[in-house]
Amino acid sequence: MPVPFITVEGPIGVGKTSLSKIISETFNFHLLKEIVDENPFLDKFYEDIDEWSFQTEMFFLCNRYKQLNDIKEYILANDQPVVADYHIFKNLIFAKRTLPSLEFYKYEKIYRILTEDMIKPNVVIYLYASVDTLMKRIAMRGREFEKMISREYMEQLVVDYHEFISAFEQEHPDILVIHFNGDDMDFVHNDTDLQKILNTVEETLEKRSFKA
Repeated sequence: MPVPFITVEGPIGVGKTSLSKIISETFNFHLLKEIVDENPFLDKFYEDIDEWSFQTEMFFLCNRYKQLNDIKEYILANDQPVVADYHIFKNLIFAKRTLPSLEFYKYEKIYRILTEDMIKPNVVIYLYASVDTLMKRIAMRGREFEKMISREYMEQLVVDYHEFISAFEQEHPDILVIHFNGDDMDFVHNDTDLQKILNTVEETLEKRSFKA
């Protein structure tokens, strides 16, 4: 039986890290968190996307590559389930939007080489929400670099995520993708909403005969 490897994905501010932490604590999964604040180019990126996009995306790609290689070794050594608050596919979503076509062509080639034998999740939880909801949540958490995120940028990001997830499900029928609408449920402040998500996760683990 496979060991569960769940990744939580969705646009900025949708609650990926919060839900990943809860799943980790509830089901005793190892928590893998993406490196965000450590990116030295992020402030500059939101000030001038065109100028700093390649450096920003390459930093994220290299660090996520290292993290996922390490987690592959961790799973093999410990046989313990893992939940991550990102999937490396998000690199393509952001890079395609921000990089010029020639730079994206080069970037995608590097991405494909690095990820060709990378460990894949067996479940992806896709969180999504309206731009209004996302902008409110971004403002509430108060990260300095996120204050520079424009509404226009978020509107396009939401569209990009929906399109990418739709294509991902068709290309990876072996990976279960679970959708949750962040406008309809607030799992951080509403216990009933949270329990619905946790019940779905538990039922998924049972149906897929994962090894706990």
